Amino acid sequence: MRLRVGIVGLGSQWDSRHLPALRSLADRFEVRGICEQVAHLAKKAATELGTVPVDGFRALAARDDIDAILYFADQWYGATPILAACDHGKAVYSAISLPFAPDEARLLRQRVEESGIAFMAELPRRHAPATVRLKELIATRLGRPRLLFCHRRVPLSGAAVTAPPRDRASEARDLMELVDWCRYVAGAEPTSVVSVRHAEVPGGDTDDYQMMSLDFSPINEGTLAPGNGTLAQISCGYYMPRQWDEAAGFRPPAALQVACEQGIAFIDLPSSLVWFDEVGRHQESLESERPVGEHMLLQFHRKVTSLVRAVSGLDDTLKAMQIVQAAATSQSEGRRVQV
Repeated sequence: MRLRVGIVGLGSQWDSRHLPALRSLADRFEVRGICEQVAHLAKKAATELGTVPVDGFRALAARDDIDAILYFADQWYGATPILAACDHGKAVYSAISLPFAPDEARLLRQRVEESGIAFMAELPRRHAPATVRLKELIATRLGRPRLLFCHRRVPLSGAAVTAPPRDRASEARDLMELVDWCRYVAGAEPTSVVSVRHAEVPGGDTDDYQMMSLDFSPINEGTLAPGNGTLAQISCGYYMPRQWDEAAGFRPPAALQVACEQGIAFIDLPSSLVWFDEVGRHQESLESERPVGEHMLLQFHRKVTSLVRAVSGLDDTLKAMQIVQAAATSQSEGRRVQV
């Protein structure tokens, strides 16, 4: 069954992820229209896919010849295209950062539930070949994760490079993605968080470094005993100027290091995985796996065409947001916060 889809926004991943995936899955998806705020980009993309540009996401969602909305970039729209899709009963694939404000997030969750649509949030770290293989190794060879070290070093924009503006909300969204990744690999929910931040300038709203420790220790008889379960340390740094090419690429830490009961693994996305056990070192080549963009769109296709309604990634994203908010409380009050 081919899904008839409309695209809202193209975004930074269009040429590298979404367009190649749609071309490879032409037997599963038929693009009927593209809504993009930059007119010449909409026309170019429509020509590439043999479709037409559409003025306005509401007009796109209201069309009878569309089954689902692929929301690839929010631009200035925010969550309103998702709400429009809910109004017209259209399934949604969302690659945007969901609302960070608690009231907006609750409203979105309520509208998606009431509409009965299929919804899938794009979580590429979960679906990357290296992560999929790591989960297999945890189940078969490495055993339960004990410690996770998740690092992300984000180059700042230099004088010759333009980048989207950073604020506390954008930094929180970066952390949300890392929190969700650690929750998925650990296969459990954290029970408390401790976090610190370093302001870019004294008294400023943006940071050049944030760190949080997620404790997955169980709660026994209402009592939390930190340190008795899986522990994940997440750090996100913005201190490296992008124009310092040599420094930015110097000895970057592994994106994720996982110490398990019977071994240890190192991941660099999307497809680099090295792991060690009592036998020694194992380096796996995952370049031949299906690209993550295709993998996620295939999952969306299955969810929409299934008789069982699925809301994938929405609760996970909102849970990660709740944890990041608890981390902000920990930073401001200097204490462990129970999740």
